[in-house]
Amino acid sequence: MPTHTRSSANSSDPDGGYGWGIEPDLRTPESQPAGAMHALEAIADTGPGSAPATVRLFDWLDSVTLPDGGLPFALPVANPAACAPLWIETDSKATSLQITAGVAAHAHRVARFDDRAREHPWLTRVTRYCFEAIDQMDEAPFAYVLSFALRFLDAAADTHPQAADLLRRLGRYVPADAAVPVAGGAEGETLRLLDLAPEPGRPVRALVNDAAVAHDLDRLEAGQQADGGWAVGFNAYSDAAALEWRGYATVSAVSTLRANGR
Repeated sequence: MPTHTRSSANSSDPDGGYGWGIEPDLRTPESQPAGAMHALEAIADTGPGSAPATVRLFDWLDSVTLPDGGLPFALPVANPAACAPLWIETDSKATSLQITAGVAAHAHRVARFDDRAREHPWLTRVTRYCFEAIDQMDEAPFAYVLSFALRFLDAAADTHPQAADLLRRLGRYVPADAAVPVAGGAEGETLRLLDLAPEPGRPVRALVNDAAVAHDLDRLEAGQQADGGWAVGFNAYSDAAALEWRGYATVSAVSTLRANGR
C-alpha cells in the first residue's frame, strides 16, 4: 500500500471521517483509517486554514481507535466492489502499526500549525502507541511498516525528543542506498530513499548520506515519461485506481524534486 493520495480534505463523511475512494484501492463509502491518512496529508500539504473539520476527524479517529491506542488496518467493508483484497480480508479488531503510524505522521504534520490538533487527546493517545510499538521492534519490519514508522518519527521529532533515538535505532534497517524491497509486492516493487526521506533538512535525512540522496534524485528525475508524468511501481487493483495513483505519483515526484532543488 503506498503512503498516500490526494483528494478534497474539506468533504468529510457525516461521522467526521473520510471514505468514498480517497484511497484508490478502497472504494467503499464508509469512513476508513486509510481515508483519514490521505485526508490529513492533504490538510498538512495545504497548510493553515485548509480544513476546519480537523477536530471532527480526530474525534472520529478516537472513536475507532482500539484499546491499545492503535488503529485497525481497515474497518469492515459493506460492499467490497472495486476494493483490493488486502483491505477487505483484514481483521478489524487487530491493531496495525502500518496504518496507525501513517495516520499519526500526517496528524503531527497538521499539528505544526493547528493548535486544536496539537492539543487533541487522540494525538497523545496514538503517539504513545506508536512510540511503544516501534520501541519493541527487534527485527526488520515489512517495507511499508518501516516507511510509515520512519515518517511518523520524523514528524513527531519536532515536539517529542524521544523520536530522535528511535529514528537512529530504526536506521539499522535502512540499507546504504535506502532501497527496501516490498515482500509479496509486484515484481521489483521497492521503496526508495525518497519514499522514506523526501524532505531536505528533516531528521530522517540523517540516516542517509548526500551521495545516496543525489543518486535517488537522479533516478526520480529520469523516471519522467514521454507524456510528462510518472509511473507507479506497484499493482493497482483497478484501471480507475491505476489512473489515480499515477496522478498522485506525478504530483509527488514534482513536489519532491522541487523541494530538493531540482
